[in-house]
Amino acid sequence: MTSLLPSHHHRKPSWTTALHVPLPGGRNRLRIPLPNLRAFHAASVSRYGKRKGYALVLSVYAAILLIIYALLPPFGVAPTLVYRREDLKRIWKWEIESGHYPTRHPIPKELGLAPVDNPALPVNDPGHGIGPKRFYLNVETTPLYAPRPIPGSVADLDVVMQHCDVSGNRYVRDCLEVLRVGAGLDNDDRLRRPVPDGWKYLFVEDSVIPSIPTRTVRSLFSSPKDTRDADRVLDAKFIKKLNAEWEPSPISLPPPLERHVYSSTSGPCDPNDPRIFHMYWTGPFTDKPYFAIISFLFTQNLGLHEPDYEDERSFCRPQLWLWINPVPAAAQPSPHANSDMIKELQANPWSAPFFHPRFSRAIQFKFWNTTEQLDSLPELKDDWRHVGSVFKSHGKSYSSGSKAAHRAGSSSSSSYDRLSVIMSDLVRFVLCQRFGGIYLDVDILFLRDWEELWGWKGSFSYRWAFHERYNTAVLRLNKGSALGTFLLRTALKNELDFHPIPASNYVKHGRLDSLLYRAPGALFDPAWMNADGYQRDRPPQPYFKRCPVLSFWMSLCKFISCPHRFTDFFDTPSPVGASPQTLGFGGFFKGAFAYHFHNSWFVSSSHSLLTISSNSINRWRPVDPGQNWPNLGQFGNSTMVLAEFPDTERDLSWSTVLKRTFEAYIRGERPNMYGEWILG
Repeated sequence: MTSLLPSHHHRKPSWTTALHVPLPGGRNRLRIPLPNLRAFHAASVSRYGKRKGYALVLSVYAAILLIIYALLPPFGVAPTLVYRREDLKRIWKWEIESGHYPTRHPIPKELGLAPVDNPALPVNDPGHGIGPKRFYLNVETTPLYAPRPIPGSVADLDVVMQHCDVSGNRYVRDCLEVLRVGAGLDNDDRLRRPVPDGWKYLFVEDSVIPSIPTRTVRSLFSSPKDTRDADRVLDAKFIKKLNAEWEPSPISLPPPLERHVYSSTSGPCDPNDPRIFHMYWTGPFTDKPYFAIISFLFTQNLGLHEPDYEDERSFCRPQLWLWINPVPAAAQPSPHANSDMIKELQANPWSAPFFHPRFSRAIQFKFWNTTEQLDSLPELKDDWRHVGSVFKSHGKSYSSGSKAAHRAGSSSSSSYDRLSVIMSDLVRFVLCQRFGGIYLDVDILFLRDWEELWGWKGSFSYRWAFHERYNTAVLRLNKGSALGTFLLRTALKNELDFHPIPASNYVKHGRLDSLLYRAPGALFDPAWMNADGYQRDRPPQPYFKRCPVLSFWMSLCKFISCPHRFTDFFDTPSPVGASPQTLGFGGFFKGAFAYHFHNSWFVSSSHSLLTISSNSINRWRPVDPGQNWPNLGQFGNSTMVLAEFPDTERDLSWSTVLKRTFEAYIRGERPNMYGEWILG
């Protein structure tokens, strides 16, 4: 029996649609099939409901955009160069003759530079070395505690690179083993005997200066008869920054420095290479710079264990200069700002202990004045005021009149002091060029003596994970160097943009990147590869992996930064919460020179990737929530007692364990990592 009711045939929507593109020269059109997003949206909502359906649709849209982004070629980088090739050759020659090029990396052929005698390489070395012979060390282990580095010993970063270069599929785990075994940091726990010769990365130099080979001397004076055509070809490879003038040529440089072998100097310190660690901080002094300072006291050779603290004839004591900007980055300090800063630091419980006479030769608080610092450098003093703003980062300018410009420090992630971060990008280059030394971000902890890095006389920073650029959180530049002059003048012509990515482009475009050695990130940032989703099959100890984003998506969306990826340090997950107390300081990236925790001292109410930017509430977390005060005994505030700060946490985070370890040494309850007891 046939129904008299009308029948309705519902045609299911197609999952594809077509885009018709007209073809030239006729009426034909090219049909390009595309996914039917409207049909997908309707199906998702009907199947999963409105809320989940919309979330699924947004996820698919995001995935499509990420795939398109991943397949597109990288955007071009505008030229930044303001120095001619002849001046770049002069910079290279100055740095090599000053002993600032201890690596065997070849000089770029595009420069057309004739071989230069290199006093930082051994005589007869393929790199035209004329320096003393190197003796590589087999550091024996000692019971209980590791030995201090031999004064004057040097870390050969070329050897380190062979074991730690992630481009060669080297694992951070294996790199750290080489670093600790080669330096004897494994003390009683050495399991590999004998130590492979290829793992010996520390050396000392012979005090006997060899004679210069005749063949090397002749090479300095050899030159082609007519190189004009070749020069034009080479010059064409160096592209000037658009709308910028070339720097005056020839570049003005001081005479090259005389290189000193450690054992031949009149004292343990090289006058051309002051051992100064620089850090920069804005706003009230908190537990974060305090944390960095006590790690410095625990690891560096400061003579705190010697009864004659003033005697510096047997070792070169490094200093930590903490530069304080107590006002917002865009504000002008008052005439009394320096004295007011000192009074505030002396009254602040986190900073007051470091005014003790015992630390006076190791720690100094310095007042940062932007105008005074920029006027002190010949590269900047006449021109920096003509730049529109000193607040430019990675091509983006920030107004000094904005609300953010009046922040001095950060109390939460929502009120992050962005301009002070941008200012710190400038600070590191200015301080190293003016005073020499090594700049470190204040969110970096010392994990071992840096003696062997001071011995490496070249400039260096470290690699930004897998990327071919620098992370200048650690930056070493020689005082008044030609490389520093190049960087300052180039940044000036690029609106004082000192962000690590533009800075990487400056040296790349000038073919000077070998002069600024790109050290492996494992030396200073051993958790970064795991935090970015790499090498999780063989991670180092400890294993930080808080970021919920899968490696697949991380590889597609390289601009995503998971804000929780380093918070395991301050908020160690419960499944591995026993590790910090069980393993202690010796189980924390042993072998690395430092640990960079990337300002990750905030805790969010949600760890979901979808709610991080919108619904989460972030707050700053103390280094040690159970004892959120400086527990330094005779060097601290005697009015504070443990009863006022009840320790309610059962599992202690890595940050807590490290802080209490450093404090116990300063209180005289345990030795430092080298078995030395502090004397009051």
